[in-house]
This record gives sequence, structure tokens and C-alpha cells, in this order.
Amino acid sequence: MFAERLSRMRALMAEQQVDVLLLSVGADLPYFCGYEAMALPRLTMLVVPQDGDARLIVPRLEAPRVVERPGVFEMAVWNETDDPIALARSFVGSASVIAVGDRMWAGFLVDLARLLPGAEFRRASEVTSSIRSVKDAAEVESLRAAAAAADRVAVDLRSGDIELVGRTEAEVSAELGRRLLAEGHQRVNFAIVAAGENAASPHHEPGERVIKPGEVVLCDFGGTMANADGVGYCSDITRCVHLGEPPADLVDAYDVLFEAQAAQVAAAEVGRPCQDVDRVGREMITEAGFGDNFIHRTGHGIGTEAHEDPYIVEGNTLELRAGHAFSIEPGIYLPGRWGLRLEDIVVAATDGPDNLTTTDHRLAVLDV
Repeated sequence: MFAERLSRMRALMAEQQVDVLLLSVGADLPYFCGYEAMALPRLTMLVVPQDGDARLIVPRLEAPRVVERPGVFEMAVWNETDDPIALARSFVGSASVIAVGDRMWAGFLVDLARLLPGAEFRRASEVTSSIRSVKDAAEVESLRAAAAAADRVAVDLRSGDIELVGRTEAEVSAELGRRLLAEGHQRVNFAIVAAGENAASPHHEPGERVIKPGEVVLCDFGGTMANADGVGYCSDITRCVHLGEPPADLVDAYDVLFEAQAAQVAAAEVGRPCQDVDRVGREMITEAGFGDNFIHRTGHGIGTEAHEDPYIVEGNTLELRAGHAFSIEPGIYLPGRWGLRLEDIVVAATDGPDNLTTTDHRLAVLDV
């Protein structure tokens, strides 16, 4: 698998006239070699020349964590008193066009640039994104497994199995995270819990606010679940719960959101430009009078990262391909009052959009 991915990457490097690609911390590294580096100030770097062997530069104290993969990369271990930047420079050789990982620490890039004054540096994502964004069948199944696990937590939320009233947002957030782990995730990436007026902030940080009867609670959560190869794929889901009978204006707004989100999922067909999917729901929300209250893009790609290409947003004319996986998550936010969002993970497929998150999409109304 990893050798095949590197082969595809080298083919793109040749097309784009990139001599060598350098991947450090971030999701590119485990995707192409199976090793996830810790975000340390010690350099870990996969050096992939267009021609020649790939080398994984790794600090000695981290070397025991690496699963060696002959035919994919050779290990180059450095000691505490070594200069890993100089080691990387030696592997770069005479390369003049160098693509560097988008998540590489700026300090590493600055130090490399000093040793390579004539080099042209580019973003590695110009090479890697088109490979990573199109999921193969095994990757889709990994995403499906992660989505199913998050779905089970969402069912618990909607059914009232997760106590809300009288607890702080932070306490509920922690419970959502624990349940994701219990369902098989290795890592909790986020667990937004936003009650009442806090739900009008799309990326609200759960705090000490106590959840009360008579208000909406927006929950957006997801994590990373490892597949059989040890590579983690992400989940992401948003559902809203109302504690007690909701007011008519909130019900009306949710009905608009429900219909718009369903229309966007249905529109996410192979060959359709990403921006068109955004437009379908945004026009419906605007026609209902909430255009100024839908303040973010419709969605983001998902895979080994929670946010990656392709982005479902105005201006992105990229046509959806079979295997593209992304969120569809329109929202309506009324500052000082409440906010609503409805999110699924969808995969573009030849026989139509494949919605991986199936938990009931209606507004859950719980007795309190």
C-alpha cells in the first residue's frame, strides 16, 4: 500500500518537476509511510527524491516507535549531538525544486533554506493532496467504521441517554469524548457542546456554563479511529437537541436547515463542482431569510485529517470525483439567541452520494 502511494506521488512529482519532497509532522507522513511523528522540536522527516530511495530521518529516542518497511523507506537515525538539518541537506543533494510538508515547523524550513540558498520551495500539498483526497475502497470503509462509531454516540445523545440538564458544557463534552473512545476511537479530535446563545458560535469552546431546560444544545464531535493497517481515519458529526418544547421560530429555522442539508447531500454527485454543492443549500437558506446567518463554508474534506481537501465552498470549481469524502454541514446562527448545525460525512460515488452518518437528522426534542 505505502509503496504504491509513493509510486503515485513520484509520478506527480515528475509531472510537476519537483525534485524532492520533504514530509515532517502532519498527516502526510503516516499516509505515505505508516509512521506518525510526535510534534517535537526534534526533526523527523521523510525525504522522497523523484528518483532514488526514500529515507526516514528520525531521532534515536523515537526510532523504537517506527515500523520499518523495507521497500518503502530506509531509516536514518540521528543522535542528540548530531545535526539533523545537515543530514536532511545531504539527502536532498542537488535538488533545485523542493516540496515541503504544509505542517512542517517553520524553524526547520528556515534552517533548510539557509543550507539551500538557490532552491525553490513549494507546498507538498500541491503533490500530495490530489492523492490523499481520493479515497480507495479500503479508505472509505475505514471512514465508514469511524462514522458508525460516532453515529452510535449521536444516538445516545438524541435518546437522552447522555444527561444534559444541570451539567456544564465541559462535562458533557468530556462524556462525548469518553464514549467515542469506548466505541473504538483512539483519539478525540474535538467535542463541541454549545448551549443556548453559545450555539451561535460555530467553534464554541465548551466551558462552565450550565445547560438549562428550554434551550437548544448543539453537539459537534469527532475523533480518529485506526484501521487494520494502523492508519487513523476521522469521524465528524453534528446533531442538535432541544430540552423541552422548542419555540416556533427555532423549529421553522431547523426545518429550513434540514431541507437545505438534505438537498446538498443529494447534490454531491460525481462531476459536480464543489461550489455548486455549497450553492444548493445556501440559496435555500438565503431564500428563507437566513442568508446572513450561514457564515461558513458548507464542508471540508475528511480522511486521515479532520480537515483536508476537497472543500465545499464558493470559488472551488474542482469537480467531485468518486472517492472524495467530505462533510456537509450548513448552519444557521442567531447571535445572542441560538445556533443550529446539521452535519454528515458523505462520499461521492459512481452510483450517487454515500452518506456515512445515518443518525436521525430531525431536531431531537427531549422531555425535561
